[in-house]
Parts: sequence; structure tokens; C-alpha cells
Amino acid sequence: MPVDRATKQAWLIWSTAVVVYIAALFHRTSLGVAGLEAGDRFSIGPAALGTFTVLQIGLYALMQIPTGLLVDRFGPRRVLTAAALLMGTGQVLFAIADSYPLGLAARAVLGIGDAMTWISVLRLAAAHFPPRRFTVVMTLSAALGGAGNLVATVPLTLLLDNAGWTVTFLIAGLATALYAGVVVWRVREVPAGVPQPVVEPVPFRGLGARVKDAWCEPRTRLGFWVHFTSMSTPALLGLLWGFPYLVEAQGLSRPSASAVLSTLVLVAIVAGPLMGTVIASRPEWRMPIVGWYLAAAVLCWAVLLGWPGGVLPTPVLYLLFAVLAVGNPVSGVAFALVRDYNPMHRVSTATGVANVGGFGAVTFTALVVGVLLDVVEPVVAAPQAYRIAFLSVVAVLLIGVWRTVVWWRRARTAVFAAEDRGEDVPVQLRRRRWDVFAEA
Repeated sequence: MPVDRATKQAWLIWSTAVVVYIAALFHRTSLGVAGLEAGDRFSIGPAALGTFTVLQIGLYALMQIPTGLLVDRFGPRRVLTAAALLMGTGQVLFAIADSYPLGLAARAVLGIGDAMTWISVLRLAAAHFPPRRFTVVMTLSAALGGAGNLVATVPLTLLLDNAGWTVTFLIAGLATALYAGVVVWRVREVPAGVPQPVVEPVPFRGLGARVKDAWCEPRTRLGFWVHFTSMSTPALLGLLWGFPYLVEAQGLSRPSASAVLSTLVLVAIVAGPLMGTVIASRPEWRMPIVGWYLAAAVLCWAVLLGWPGGVLPTPVLYLLFAVLAVGNPVSGVAFALVRDYNPMHRVSTATGVANVGGFGAVTFTALVVGVLLDVVEPVVAAPQAYRIAFLSVVAVLLIGVWRTVVWWRRARTAVFAAEDRGEDVPVQLRRRRWDVFAEA
């Protein structure tokens, strides 16, 4: 889209769309503090409780590429409207569910609706804002999404304690479904004066080729692994296992655990716009920032799992959760890479490919942590049980760090090769000594 400046209409459309994303984050993370209530309501253990998140996030991950294709074909307005309706329906079902299978079905519907939000918001931002402003808008969107996450911590805990399960989730579901009407009314897919793009239907056999083209782009592949490593840890803690870990393994009260968990959200809200401003003005710093965060994340997990006795002082928990929380805004680098190195007609598909990375990692680790807790909790104390279970998270993180380094080098090689051919590149990089070895 030939957009060279942001207009009032662009900000209005974006703000309308981002409310749906805020609602998605609320619904997605609500089980993080309602996990213990869900265990009592459905009479289930840790592995079955983990299945709620595995199902919801697994469907989210599986829906990313189809969602990208749907947005490219039908536009973000229709997809975002469907997302609000599905999330509202899923949460209403969850409010009245009185059996485990019905609860799973409700979270499945919720996960499908949730999966349609982020890519739609990013596509609207890409269409209505200039490329360098896109990064700021993207990180601001993620930070505001954290507001939904924040409401799903302390306020949701208090509401559950006073209004109860059914009333709490029924109100949330109905409000989200009704907001779909606002999306239809306010959202426009292209700026005023820009003709609506004519999208030719892609034959079913051609869909695989479009996904393959996105995946074969080295910068898309790098975005996949950046999202895999940086987003998965804070999401795992915020979505499900952070609250039980703080209560059962660290011995915190429920309000104190909610407060520590809120650190994941508050830090992301503050760091997101700052991160967006920095990488918008100095895009060559994007991957070095990712590298420093990954090193800090590995160090944080070493402290969490290696602390003598397994029970950490509360100030240390606040610090570690604050550092890990930076992974949420850092994961936005993945979408900046996708936006810069994919044509507009493929950018939503490529965004879906990159978004699969983090949510695929969360799906796997959430399931493994629940299974390991079921096995080891009967025989060891809670701090040691969580320490053993969280080893799987560290293993996944280290695999992701390795693959991120591999594709970082390959992506740099692709940029330098394009420069050597005389092509324009979105971000100018300075050759380093290791680039010579990578190209050899």
C-alpha cells in the first residue's frame, strides 16, 4: 500500500481493531488465574488442566497459516468480525460448562476466534501506516493487548472470588460478541481514497505453494525462530503454569501470586512501545536485541531451576519475571522481519507462519509440563516437582536459541547477496567477520 503518513482515520480503525486483540488476550490468559477454580469445577488434575491450554493454543497455532490465507483472501475486517463472534461464543459456553468435555469444546471455539485477531490487526496496520511507523504500531498493539492480560490477573481473581465463575465469564463473552458490530461499523481495510485491492481467488492447490514461498524466505524462517524463543516462556507462565507455580511451589498467597504474574504484563506494556521506537529508528539493532534477550532468558531459567531449595525470595521472583516479560515485545521483531521481506499479497500468510513458532512451542511445553507434574508430584515436594517439569521448557528454549542463530546467519547472507546483485534492501547491515565465514 502506498501509504506515506498516518491519518486520523488510520488511528481510529486501528484502535477499533486493537480492542478485539485486547479481548483476545483477556480470554486467552483468563485460565492462568482461573486454573485452580477450573480444576475444582471439572474435578481434574494437572495434566487434564494443561489440556485446556494445549487445546486452545494448539488450535491457535494450527490456525495461523489458514488465518493468514483467509485475511489475504477476504480481508481483515471480515476475519476480525468472525473472531469477536467466536471468542464471545466460546467464553459464554465456558461460563455455563459443567463438564470437562464441554469445557474443552468451549476453549476450542475460543482458541479459533483468538487465532484470527493478531494477523488481522497487523494487516490493517500494514495497510494504513507507513513501513517505519508499522513497527511502532505493532509493538503498541502488543502492549495494549497486555491490558487484556492485566485484567486477567488481579481484577479477574477478585471478580471470580465475588461474582463467581458463571457470571464472570458470561459477562466477558457477551461483551465480546456484541463488539463485533462495532468492528463492522468502524473498520475499513484500506485508507480513504485508496481503491480496494482486487484479490484473485487462489486455487486450493495453490495455497500450499503460497505457504511454501513464505516459508522459503530466510527472513520469514528467522522470524519463526525469533517468535519461538522469545514469546514462548512469558506466554507459558502467563497462560497456565505461572500462577500454580507461584502458589504451590513458591508458597505465595493468591493475591501475591497474581501481583508477581502481573509483572509479565506491566513490563511488556512499558517495554513494548520503547522497543518499537528503537527498532523503528535503528532496525539494524533488531537481531542484536533478540540475542541479548535470549542470553538473559537462559540466565533467568538457570536461577529459577538452580536456586538452593527451590523456593526463591519474592523480590527475586519479581526480577526474574520482569526480565522474562521482555520476551513479549522482543517477539515483535519476528513480524517486522516478515513485513520487510515479503510482498503485501503474502504478508498475512508469512505472518501466520512466523506466529506458529511461539504458539507451537507453548503448546508442546504446556502439555509436557502437565504430564511431568502428574508423574513427579506424588513422589517429590512441589518446588522440586516444578523444577523437574520446567526442565522441558529450558530444553525447548535452548533448541530455539540454536535455530535462531543458524537462521540469523543465513538471513544476513541473503541480505548481502541481494546487495551484491544491486537490489534495494529494507535494512542496511554492516558486514562482520563471521559473515565472511558464513558465505564461504
